Amino acid sequence: MGEATNWPAAPEPLLGTVIDSHTHLDVHDNSLHGLNAPDPQMLLDLARGVGVDRVVQVGCDVASSRWAVEAASRFPSVIATVALHPNEAPRRAAKGELARALEEIAELAQSPQVRGIGETGLDYYRTGADGRPAQHESFRYHIDLAKRLDKTLVIHDRDSHDDVISVLLDQGAPDRVVFHCFSGDADMAKNCAEHGWFMSFAGVITFKNSVALREALMVAPRELILVETDAPYLTPVPNRGKVNASYLMPFTVRKIAELRGFSELEATELLTDNTIRAFGDW
Repeated sequence: MGEATNWPAAPEPLLGTVIDSHTHLDVHDNSLHGLNAPDPQMLLDLARGVGVDRVVQVGCDVASSRWAVEAASRFPSVIATVALHPNEAPRRAAKGELARALEEIAELAQSPQVRGIGETGLDYYRTGADGRPAQHESFRYHIDLAKRLDKTLVIHDRDSHDDVISVLLDQGAPDRVVFHCFSGDADMAKNCAEHGWFMSFAGVITFKNSVALREALMVAPRELILVETDAPYLTPVPNRGKVNASYLMPFTVRKIAELRGFSELEATELLTDNTIRAFGDW
């Protein structure tokens, strides 16, 4: 078992417990940040020690989706989502492998450990115009898969707000939709709220320059707010730029509580209830 050598110090434990609605335990490896990475059990133990008692492990390609299912089978505190990330779709399409990869995701999605289909969606930041047709094809496939299996749709949306919403409305959204690492403004938050879509806020909410995001949080209905790490990315202040993990999520929870005027205990109870409504209990 690895140890969390040179990782950020753990914050004070939360007064209640809360769920990390989006994390990538499988990406914690030595190559990412040059650190001695702990194994998943240690990461889960660290998180539990500060009040983060459950996590949603998210798939981004066939291999990581398979890993997510296996992790959810191994650890009672973990549930899985499976998908091709929107940036994975054009890579697969370029090799003539997109259809087969989507079929493999559909096969994995049959597992009872899989509660969500995602992260899927559109990403116009890393993928140029030539890759967008594959992204759209993949996104529509995942929407239909989520509806067919009655799973929660977990959306990755980067520089593509209008098109993501347009595709959702055109295709018909599943009953439960989560905008992972919500990055829209107040107007988009109101739009999501009108459709009953969950908005999950990550450590970016703690960044000083995230004015529009904080404005979005302020208008998001309390029953539609989730919290996540997207670990090992998007580490909240005061550890911005360092490796992230679920045990650092209390910083984000406390910022949400501060901005919305919740007590810490009220925030943990609300965020937990919302996550269970989004993904079911476990």
